[in-house]
Amino acid sequence: MDGATLLTAAGTVITIVGSNIALIGWLRSDMKSFEIEVRGWKDEVQKEMKDFHGRLCAIEEKNKIGK
Repeated sequence: MDGATLLTAAGTVITIVGSNIALIGWLRSDMKSFEIEVRGWKDEVQKEMKDFHGRLCAIEEKNKIGK
């Protein structure tokens, strides 16, 4: 093997490794932002569930008083 082939092989390996590191870093940051969004949605759903439960309890109380 001559020097040019060896240099090309080393450059290719370095490029592939660098690309993979950049891709993994991007995916991790994207997943973190997605987790934050999901956490926000989850909090909103829990709030709506509590509100619904409160309204349901109020309706049941009105029905008990009326009977």
